Amino acid sequence: MPCILPQYRHPDFSRKGLSDAPTATFTRAPSDGVAPDAYHATSIYPEYFHVRPGHWVLLAESRMDCVAVLEDDGSLTVKEFRNIRAGDAVACGRRENGEDGIYVHTGGFDLSAGTEDKFAFRSRITRETAFSIDYDQLYDLLDYEREHGFVVWVLGPAVVFDRDARKAFTEIVAGGYVHALLAGNALATHDVEASLFSTGLGQDIYSKRSVALGHYNHLDAINTIRRIGSLRAAIHQGVLTSGVMKTIIENDIPFVLAGSIRDDGPLPEVTASAYEAQDRMRSLTRRATTIIAMATQLHAIATGNMAPSYRVLPDQTVRPVFFYTVDMSEFAVNKLANRGSLTARSILTNVQDFVVTVERGLRKRRG
Repeated sequence: MPCILPQYRHPDFSRKGLSDAPTATFTRAPSDGVAPDAYHATSIYPEYFHVRPGHWVLLAESRMDCVAVLEDDGSLTVKEFRNIRAGDAVACGRRENGEDGIYVHTGGFDLSAGTEDKFAFRSRITRETAFSIDYDQLYDLLDYEREHGFVVWVLGPAVVFDRDARKAFTEIVAGGYVHALLAGNALATHDVEASLFSTGLGQDIYSKRSVALGHYNHLDAINTIRRIGSLRAAIHQGVLTSGVMKTIIENDIPFVLAGSIRDDGPLPEVTASAYEAQDRMRSLTRRATTIIAMATQLHAIATGNMAPSYRVLPDQTVRPVFFYTVDMSEFAVNKLANRGSLTARSILTNVQDFVVTVERGLRKRRG
């Protein structure tokens, strides 16, 4: 079946409560990194600001828990608190139904006409939940997004701990279904380890047998790449011969490897500064139309906090941003679904099985 996106309906600003709403209040930030009193914190939903009489502006690139700033040209930008500058005109008001000139539109997407079951999430899932329809819908969505969207994958290292899953994900990348990759040092490190030694944390990625001195392998992998200078250089020198990172780099797909306090090494491409990594991740999530986070609770939650439930396309069409979480943990998969997004979906399964199944399903559809 072709993918049918839910239709978006803008609010009726002629109705009472909005037609007579006051204009929004914008107060100057008192200093760098500090919002004025009664600032309005943004949500994941489409939000409109009554900037002048009869003129409501939709936040085009929103993010949860930030502030809206009115620019000199009348446009609105969304800023993290750390990026507020003294004198920024910050939207103020905490009532969200027009009383303060701010309207949070939670019912914008039309879920009728056959899309209700397809896109409304189940608030509670368990290991007994059936997911066949979820896979079929994901195949439809990925086929659509391949040509019309921007799919961001958020990966934990479990994806490359299994030979078949690692190979399957490289095929998904090569097939054009990955437009950006977000991960940590571990994903890339163990992908390199698999290429150099066929192990993940010292365990053979097919037989699961631990190899002699295998606990050195991931450190040797990091050291090898650091000696060469970069992953790209290792590819050019014929040292890195397979895997996810090789395929990502060879296909010129943007990626962010965000560092953490416990990283080994790390690899040269890892962004050590948390805030710099966040900014780089944000530059990609603001383009996302679908996000798929697999077996990485911290990166999934971080990415989810950066991603609104909608995107405003260049032609001003408003469309949903779909967010899939895939994990064996019920807590992990429910965490983001419970944030209230219409478009959050969860699949409770082994992520390695998930990747293999998705690659096989997409390949069958391509014939």
